[in-house]
Amino acid sequence: MKNIIVFGASGNGKVVLDCIQKQGKYSVIGFIDSNKRKGSVVVGYTVLGSVADLPILVEKYGIVGGVVAIGDNWIRKKVVDKITSILPNFIFVNVIHPNACVGRESHIGKGSVIMSGAIVGSSTRVGDFCIVNTNASIDHDSIMGDFSSLAPRVCTGGNFYLGEFSVVCLGTNIIENIRIGNHSVIGAGSLVIDNVESNVLAFGSPAKVVRKRNPGESYLTGAKKRTISHNFLKEV
Repeated sequence: MKNIIVFGASGNGKVVLDCIQKQGKYSVIGFIDSNKRKGSVVVGYTVLGSVADLPILVEKYGIVGGVVAIGDNWIRKKVVDKITSILPNFIFVNVIHPNACVGRESHIGKGSVIMSGAIVGSSTRVGDFCIVNTNASIDHDSIMGDFSSLAPRVCTGGNFYLGEFSVVCLGTNIIENIRIGNHSVIGAGSLVIDNVESNVLAFGSPAKVVRKRNPGESYLTGAKKRTISHNFLKEV
């Protein structure tokens, strides 16, 4: 099997690692994560250093590519940019858990992860560096823009469009023919029955816009998460 590396050794990294192991297509050499001590072990795999160490690691271990396992869409983009600034030809693999279902004539972009129990309907395009999380479902003829994500147990109808960097949070249901713009967040447990514009936070049943939001604004665990993510980046 070809050797790859996982960027990010926190919760998302552990789940992505499990998907890679179950997929059986790649051999994981270890993690890159500057928030953790070099040489420390996470779920049986060694933290090999920071992004700055990548050229040495690629040569030492014969690494052919990797996956960025960071849940925050904006930070995932920043890490991808750092990696490509160091190694412009670095290959980002996509990871599809064997318990996921990908329909006919669907496309999964580079660096994207389709987790256990996820369903990607027929003729659906999942862009680059996206996440379709555990037991999430996106129906037929839909599009996920680059660096967008669906949290666990999200369910969408067909002909759905999710803009770049946007995220649909835990357990949200979305009816058919809905369009969500770029850099928007749909709060957990929502029911979306109308289109949602770009750069907003919306939630509720039915979902309503509650405020504007800025591109890159944290949506996972607040300021602490953002500080940790910036630490990951500033090592380079």
